[in-house]
Amino acid sequence: MNHTIDKQKKYIPFCAPTIEEEEIFEVTDTLRSGWLTTGKKVLQFEEMFRTRLNARHAISVNSATSGWHLVAHALGIGPGDEVIIPAITWPSIANVVELLGARSVFADVDPDSLQILPSEVERLLSSRTKAVIPVHFAGAPFDIDAIRKILHGKSVYLIEDAAHAAGTFYKGKEIGSGSNIAIFSFHPIKNITTGEGGMIICEDDQLAEKLKLMRFHGISKDAWNRYAKGGSPEFEVVAPGYKFNMMDLQAALGISQLPKLDRFNDRRTQLATCYNELLSGIPQVTPLFNHGYEHVHAWHLYVVKLDMTGLSIDRNAFINALGEENIGAGLHFPAVHLMQYYREKYAYTAEDLPNASKAGNSILSLPLYPGMSEEDVHDVVEAVQKVIIKYTRN
Repeated sequence: MNHTIDKQKKYIPFCAPTIEEEEIFEVTDTLRSGWLTTGKKVLQFEEMFRTRLNARHAISVNSATSGWHLVAHALGIGPGDEVIIPAITWPSIANVVELLGARSVFADVDPDSLQILPSEVERLLSSRTKAVIPVHFAGAPFDIDAIRKILHGKSVYLIEDAAHAAGTFYKGKEIGSGSNIAIFSFHPIKNITTGEGGMIICEDDQLAEKLKLMRFHGISKDAWNRYAKGGSPEFEVVAPGYKFNMMDLQAALGISQLPKLDRFNDRRTQLATCYNELLSGIPQVTPLFNHGYEHVHAWHLYVVKLDMTGLSIDRNAFINALGEENIGAGLHFPAVHLMQYYREKYAYTAEDLPNASKAGNSILSLPLYPGMSEEDVHDVVEAVQKVIIKYTRN
């Protein structure tokens, strides 16, 4: 088969959500119901998620960022506090810390997995540390037990950033099952989607009630309890809150997507295995790997490290060159400590966190989503090889 001709006919995007007839039916049913905002479908989705993880509380929000903002506010994170954050993550984590008046303290990551280094958490702990929020990166878990051991006996919250971890397992337990606080994302590139949206898992009853109150203006009743049949329009402001609630229109997608999570992840695993085999003969490309503890990878992302030393282009130009071959690619993530705001405010340099700094300039995410075929994976790898050959220094 002539793959060059095929690529000219077909663009392989970095990611595409898997939307099937069940999702279309649920969304259409919601539109026809006349009730689009927070209502019974949100409650159903929360209960489905809570039941899957055997969690005490599952609290939906309109994004994972909103979920972290709610949690950080509810825990009282503010001026004088520090929050330890891996330097390879989406910047919203640090942004929320800054918006609340606290200080972002960045930790270096393992060069092989890009997971937060437990030794870094230990190094950075201080009397001002209020929380640590490691990321289950790319669909693999960070070493939860190692971090818990470091934090044992200390008044420091461990919040699991599970945005990449729907269906991830650590030592036989699904992420979110047994977590004190974990925050999931349902953005369109995630393993399941609600368009936009997130879910907070927590075990503390008082915290859960505060989160539910604060996600909708701090009033004592949401729209469902005020305007649905049998509801009362009266309400009381208990505390100033946010507008972070999920809509039924979003939850309709989640109701259909969640039962398919295992199937979607199985397919992602098959595709990742295909990538592993095909890339094994390309020395300039190294896939990430976790080492030292039992886990099940959800393969949210397929991230590789590029050895740029023999190439005449940088990583960003490499991504552009893949685009010219009709292959989409992602970047997860540039090192946050070297972004302008954080670099200038805290005077970080690349040498401060060398693993994250190097990764931020050499990683990229190859296309990975259930709708891909093995032939698509072959086409992606052929394009990677073609770009490497084209830009190898003589």
